[in-house]
Amino acid sequence: MTEIPLLAGKVVVLSGVGPGLGRALGERAALMGADLVLVSRTEKRLEKMAEVVRAHGRRALVVQADITDEDSRMRVRDAALAEFGRVDVLLHNAFGIPPLDPVTSIPLEALRAAQETNVHAPLRLSTLFADALADTNGSIVFVNSAVLRQSAPEYAGYKLSKGALSHLASALATELGPRGIRVNSIAPSYIYERVNRLWFDYLAEQQGTTHEEIYRQRAEPTDLKRLALPEEVAHAALFLASDLASAVTGVVLNVDCGEFHDH
Repeated sequence: MTEIPLLAGKVVVLSGVGPGLGRALGERAALMGADLVLVSRTEKRLEKMAEVVRAHGRRALVVQADITDEDSRMRVRDAALAEFGRVDVLLHNAFGIPPLDPVTSIPLEALRAAQETNVHAPLRLSTLFADALADTNGSIVFVNSAVLRQSAPEYAGYKLSKGALSHLASALATELGPRGIRVNSIAPSYIYERVNRLWFDYLAEQQGTTHEEIYRQRAEPTDLKRLALPEEVAHAALFLASDLASAVTGVVLNVDCGEFHDH
């Protein structure tokens, strides 16, 4: 698929490189003309993603790092600037999910761990990259979640950290805006990618039904009666990262085929 070069000449730092959305974000950014700094704890995933980026004719810097560690975060910033001399986009896709239990029963340490990945890491990465992003009138994009719109008890712990991430994005948009830095978020619901496909298979087996029926149930609340593909979610995030969204900041964009409406 040929992409419009919305990110031509830009350097994108992508935290959270993995299957599904992480891969789509990296590949679509490369197809749009970006060079990438790829950040993850898993070296094998990083190298596979780097191969994809380079196959599209773009440069890829691999930085194996734990983004919950301050020294590692500083190493990511230093490596990115040493390699490319600039950063245009910080794209935070890494996330942690605490146990899917009522929030009053989740161990405090599990909630803290989710906060470290979902809130403190993007805060510190944004802080560390702020000077570089100010130099390029750059942008920050956080991958949030439609869990923001949920009230089911099993999602409460996850919603706690993603809600905090939403407030963080709003605060950063206000604080960094005078420096020319835009801060936006996307909120996808179920993404029809490998992990959820396997999850639907499991649910179908447990419920004595078919994968297609589980898909139908998950898609029924949406206006489009389908689930978003990882490439579609990536396109929404990269639009916010691009100059086409140069006057857009402080926004949480639903990418859910119309499951939730903001009023």
